[in-house]
Amino acid sequence: MEVVKNLDVERYMGRWYEIASFPSTFQPKNGIDTRATYTLNPDQTVHVLNETWSDGKRGFIEGTAFKADPKSDEAKLKVRFYVPPFLPIIPVVGDYWVLFIDPDYQYAVIGQPSRKYLWILSRKSRLDEEIYNQLVEKAKEEGYDVNKLHRTQHSETAPESDSAVSDTRGIWWIKSIFGK
Repeated sequence: MEVVKNLDVERYMGRWYEIASFPSTFQPKNGIDTRATYTLNPDQTVHVLNETWSDGKRGFIEGTAFKADPKSDEAKLKVRFYVPPFLPIIPVVGDYWVLFIDPDYQYAVIGQPSRKYLWILSRKSRLDEEIYNQLVEKAKEEGYDVNKLHRTQHSETAPESDSAVSDTRGIWWIKSIFGK
């Protein structure tokens, strides 16, 4: 599987909206306005904040991303989250490979070696259909079954984290385990 080489990590930082993804057990099925915000830490790791809104409540999980091989020029990262989010005690580590990013760092395709997970991300909550189709085609070329892609719904105005009611008990996470 081909991945991006020499990713400019500083340019990659900021907010990314999930345009489409493979359904997964760790995200609620009815989640909308799903996004990730990346912030570079002083030790060159990346703080990850994943957010989604479900039934009017904000669900979120925070983690840390780091290069899988610090000596490699490939954009193969590992992301560590602690679960459950309301009592973070169990570390879960996953692969986060940047398979494609446009030259302006406005949209990207993210995957991992088993091809079980796939995300199409954009700096904006809406992506031109022609660009979306090109990104889907790139994923297909890398061996992904793009028929499993699910488009993520976004509100006209993105919700703000600090004004949202949060699911502080992690109910969304528990429901996601059971496929809800």
